[in-house]
Amino acid sequence: MDWGLENRLSRIIKPQDNRALMLAVDHGYFLGPTEKLENPKKVIGPLLKHCDSLMLTRGVQRSSVSATTETPMVLRVSGGSSIIGDDLSQEDITVSIEDAIRLNASALAMSIFVGSKYEYQTVVNLGKLVSEAAKYGLPVLAVTAVGKELGKDARYLSLACRMAAEQGAHIVKTYYCENFEKVVQSCPVPIIVAGGKKIPERDALQLTYNSIKAGAVGVDIGRNVWQSEHPVAMIKAVRAIVHGNSNVDKAFKLYQKLASEDSKNTQKSKGNKPNQNKNKPNKPNQNKNKPNKPNQNKNKPNKPNQNKNKPNQNKNKPNQNKNKPNQNKNKSNKPNQNKNKPNQNKNKPNQNKNKPNQNKNKPNQNKNKPNKPNQNKPNTPKPTPAKK
Repeated sequence: MDWGLENRLSRIIKPQDNRALMLAVDHGYFLGPTEKLENPKKVIGPLLKHCDSLMLTRGVQRSSVSATTETPMVLRVSGGSSIIGDDLSQEDITVSIEDAIRLNASALAMSIFVGSKYEYQTVVNLGKLVSEAAKYGLPVLAVTAVGKELGKDARYLSLACRMAAEQGAHIVKTYYCENFEKVVQSCPVPIIVAGGKKIPERDALQLTYNSIKAGAVGVDIGRNVWQSEHPVAMIKAVRAIVHGNSNVDKAFKLYQKLASEDSKNTQKSKGNKPNQNKNKPNKPNQNKNKPNKPNQNKNKPNKPNQNKNKPNQNKNKPNQNKNKPNQNKNKSNKPNQNKNKPNQNKNKPNQNKNKPNQNKNKPNQNKNKPNKPNQNKPNTPKPTPAKK
């Protein structure tokens, strides 16, 4: 085996214990935005340091994985069909070897569909991929995909895994089944077990334990980690089985402990949010400043002062303008009438007392009326009484 090829394999399957913990996040290549994987970057970040390798597409690697990570990438290079298409098995190679090298992939991954309509196409593509990857020392992982019409028994999986190995795959990813030992024994290359659909955490840990016990070198688990309510706690529990040789009970207790701590931390973080809300009552303080607006209104009464200046502009005009301010002065008495209105409700007799006062003011208005003849005689000296 060439040094580069052996080195890349050793990054995926750890030579210390010949075990592997792979995290799968490539589901979007045919499922689209899978539940709880809608934001790959947010999901991958906390989990990346807890897995041995990450299986993904080139789009997610470029957009959602930090380039400074030391975790090796297992790059999916096949695709072409979606979950709503006619046949998922109609896949082809979608990524070039050159692009895989640019992404510094540690291994290439593709699916074969043994027993499907496109069995021939996918198996031939696997052989071609192995040949091209060998030129650059890149290992190939073959995924023995299953469909609705394909079974998951030991006989079928043994056939699919053996065919993948015969085409030159360096690692085979398949599904766990009853009598899984037979599948492992019939495959000359390391087998990694797929996690499959989301199941309860203890069941997923049991699946991991059974796979390792039956001879698999590890698991490629995805939905049973990042669809868990506590993903980090779950991947640590899986790791305890894969690399720590823990049994299911110990691993599940570890999960429960870490999940409890995670829940407490989440509650504490939520408890800190009210402190942010405590600052929100400061908004009324902003409203306290709003009463300053009446102060602005206090300045508005200055507008009459502007009006006072207007008569000064009209000094050169006829005496009508001089007398009009007097009329306005009488109008200013009207608010006094409004002030007396409350007294009218309390002391009705006072209304009659005040009425004579109103009449007294009326003669004053009549006194001003004789000034109108002065308008017709602008040259007469009668404006002098108007100054009084």
